[in-house]
Amino acid sequence: MEFRRLGRSGLNISEISYGNWLTHGSQVEEEQAQACIKAALEAGITTFDTADVYANTAAESVLGRGLAGQRRESLEIFTKVFWPTGPKGPNDKGLSRKHIIESANASLKRLGTDYIDLYQAHRFDRTVPLEETFLAFADLVRQGKVLYVGVSEWTAEEITRGAALARELHVPFISNQPQYNALWRVIEAQVIPASEREGLSQIVWSPIAQGVLTGKYKPGQPLPEGSRATDEKGGANFVQRYLNDDVLTRVQKLEPLAAEAGLSLAQLAVAWVLQNPNVASAIIGASRPDQVHENVKAAGVKLDADLLAKMDDILDGVIERDPSLTKSP
Repeated sequence: MEFRRLGRSGLNISEISYGNWLTHGSQVEEEQAQACIKAALEAGITTFDTADVYANTAAESVLGRGLAGQRRESLEIFTKVFWPTGPKGPNDKGLSRKHIIESANASLKRLGTDYIDLYQAHRFDRTVPLEETFLAFADLVRQGKVLYVGVSEWTAEEITRGAALARELHVPFISNQPQYNALWRVIEAQVIPASEREGLSQIVWSPIAQGVLTGKYKPGQPLPEGSRATDEKGGANFVQRYLNDDVLTRVQKLEPLAAEAGLSLAQLAVAWVLQNPNVASAIIGASRPDQVHENVKAAGVKLDADLLAKMDDILDGVIERDPSLTKSP
């Protein structure tokens, strides 16, 4: 495993991180989930990402049990706040002071830890003054319950506004967590330049495009049984945009490039996002330990410019670059 600094901070994180969205507490049974966490630890992953909304809080609890007994100082535990959990009352969502403070305390209990390394605003909240949100984050930092602050899927303008407040309040605001992969590049035009200016790194989710970039979905063929695309608990919704023959045919054409580099298609996809210098870590998920062991082999891989250009040529026409697709509800 290799490590990168997160934003303009002193925090080192593993360049492959383990996330449990759509898996722990929902798709994957407890025993299998714990086996995946163990595999991540064995592979040298130290950075673990979750959120209170994943499986309506169950994912945080599963992760807390999986990391129990590990040396806390050797881990970086990330979680998020915004979406509703529990009974979904009027104050059970968003970035109000009340919801942030209550959610942080609840996440700490579920994760079985005294502090969260990185606490992230899961979306931007247009209904709450940004000052209120960052004052709540500042208080959590002062109390030692949160070490650093980040956001997820914020626009360039929202990041810039947040960074100005963070400087004023002396809040260590260091990261953004967007969707990013070889097919979905909407952060490149605006979000990444803004992040570089403000001292933020990207921690990216969906580096293999919900499994599409592994090549397991074949053009003109039925969806594989048990795959994300057949998951009725929510996974299928996120992969649908890629399930057309044009995209799937182009992905199959990446296979010779991956083989030439000595990589599987999944490893090539994860390595691709790590070539961007503003990306500090790629989040991988898994329903089986062998998936963890395969994907971590992308750590430290350097792809040459010729290979990257060939990938662009193959995928040209199906790459999404529209920056307006980064938006909050």
